[in-house]
Amino acid sequence: MEYRRLGKSGLQVSVLSLGSWLTFGKQIGDGIAERLMDMAYEHGVNFFDNAEIYARGKSEIVMGDILKKRNWARSSYLVSSKVFFGYEDGKPNQTGLSRKHVIEGCHAALKRLQVDYLDLYYCHRPDKNTPIEETVRAMNTLIEQGKILYWGTSEWSAQEIMQAHMFAKELGMIGPTMEQPQYNMFHRQKVEVDFDHIYKTVGLGTTIWSPLASGVLTDKYLTKFPEGTRLSMEGLDWLKERSLTEERLEKVRKLNKIAKSVGTTLPKFALAWCLKNPNVSTVILGASKVEQIEENLQALEVLPLLTAEVLESVEAVLENKPQLPAF
Repeated sequence: MEYRRLGKSGLQVSVLSLGSWLTFGKQIGDGIAERLMDMAYEHGVNFFDNAEIYARGKSEIVMGDILKKRNWARSSYLVSSKVFFGYEDGKPNQTGLSRKHVIEGCHAALKRLQVDYLDLYYCHRPDKNTPIEETVRAMNTLIEQGKILYWGTSEWSAQEIMQAHMFAKELGMIGPTMEQPQYNMFHRQKVEVDFDHIYKTVGLGTTIWSPLASGVLTDKYLTKFPEGTRLSMEGLDWLKERSLTEERLEKVRKLNKIAKSVGTTLPKFALAWCLKNPNVSTVILGASKVEQIEENLQALEVLPLLTAEVLESVEAVLENKPQLPAF
């Protein structure tokens, strides 16, 4: 395993990590979840990602039970939660980024995960109804209380992140350390262009999600639509319609050929492509089967195969390379 600093912080995070969205407490049994965490930890993964909304709190309960059972040294792993969507009844103050929900959400996550503090705590989406200054103050209160160590954002714009840093600087507080954006071969603008200035100034770690584009960057959808995948799950029709276009599948077929030509599989190839970006701190893996996590953890072995020539062939297929502004 390799480790990278989380932005400009001193925190070391494994370049491959394990997330629980759509799986823990929902798609898979607790026994499989335990085996996935065991395998990841044994291979050097030190970051386990979660959120209050995942399976409406059940995901954190499952992960918390496993962490308590395993009793790994608390200093050997990082665990996160995210606040915004809520996990209760959606009543006023049960969602959003108000001081009340940020702090109550943290307390609830600590209880479900059965830990004394969260290493990483994210604002899961921007909240147009709460001043960013209020959220910055709430996060810093939790840091001062020792309940969280680092705070960050997920799917915020570059402007919103910089606003948070502006308020933090004015108040003598700590701004967001990391952002959790979607990043894969089909979704590149934010990570490669929008955040470019932030990396160079205040610094920004990225804990990217959906590196395989919800499973599209595998060979499972190239011939027929299989059952039991996340795109077949109830309530994810929007994701299926957005992800499985014929144009995209044709590109995946070509990418699959490139992966095979260098002697690897498309999932490992796509994960290594994400890791090739030095501004990616960690790639969050999602898995519903042990064989999937076993394969994906081998992505580091593919990095040396991504030569300039291979990357050029990928760009020729994708035709979506974002361009930095000329000024």
